[in-house]
Amino acid sequence: MNAPPMNAPMNAPMNAPMAVTIFHPTRDVAGFTRWAEELRASAPEATDFLVSVLGQPHLDWGVGVCFTDEDELDRWLDSPERARVVKDGELRGILRATAELVISGDGQVPPGVGMFRHEVAAGREVDYVAAQAELAAAGSQFPGFVGCCLFTSMGRGAESLSLLRFRTEQHLVKWLSSDERMEALESLRESLSDDFQMVSTTTSFGVTVRTKNGRVVVTPDWKTAMLVLFVLYPTVMLLSRFLGPLLDHVGAPPWLGMWLSQVISVAALQWALMPWMGRWFRKWLDPIDGRGLRVSLIGAGALVLGYAVTLVVFATVQELQYWDYGPE
Repeated sequence: MNAPPMNAPMNAPMNAPMAVTIFHPTRDVAGFTRWAEELRASAPEATDFLVSVLGQPHLDWGVGVCFTDEDELDRWLDSPERARVVKDGELRGILRATAELVISGDGQVPPGVGMFRHEVAAGREVDYVAAQAELAAAGSQFPGFVGCCLFTSMGRGAESLSLLRFRTEQHLVKWLSSDERMEALESLRESLSDDFQMVSTTTSFGVTVRTKNGRVVVTPDWKTAMLVLFVLYPTVMLLSRFLGPLLDHVGAPPWLGMWLSQVISVAALQWALMPWMGRWFRKWLDPIDGRGLRVSLIGAGALVLGYAVTLVVFATVQELQYWDYGPE
């Protein structure tokens, strides 16, 4: 399969997995473009290969590569051909500023990253790039701003994509909700043929961030609280049953045992349990797709049923009742 030409119209579907690499800018734009062509050649199975807008103030240099599935993406990221090209680029002074940012096939983006798709109006491509640079400049004044990378096909009328990076999800949400951003968006909207959309992102604690008419909307607090409770209760019960006696056996004082238990429970929720449950309840957590009364009631009902099941289990299964297994 022949790799797509650089900066061709973005033909990959929204659910195509994608890897984006950000680079330190150099003075040699032409040299970077030639090197990117070599990197493109190392990815013959890619459905899209995109080089960001280069040489603009406040906009990062980057390369984005899309594949039909995540296995192909992983094979390319781990391939010796790609490693050779990257190493050769380093010898030329083309240095990566970040590790690869991987956008999964289900639209999940790394923490603190906002990904936006835009339909640029015909003949307004230059205005669009200028507006994005101004927007990035305004964002750089906010705490936690890391950078903004813009992928667009000049003169082709294709869909464009911007990748906004903040240090944490909280920093990103603060910027997306700010009056300064809403004011800066006015010039950007003038260059679009349709209002932009943000690729939804779900945080590790089940909060989904979306945009609607330029305004940021997030999962209602009551839904997040219900999901956290559903996961937290059995986690604490199981840790109290199995970890607590173990810590008592090795002589850990109660204040230390409780702290260690909380460390493990928070880590389990942050990196395993909540992301897993977030995938199961993704539509329900979505502040747009899940806002309907029927969807909200179905999801809430499922969690209430889950509460009942876990309560019955811990009330009836003696082997799980930690109070019967304290220190002797």
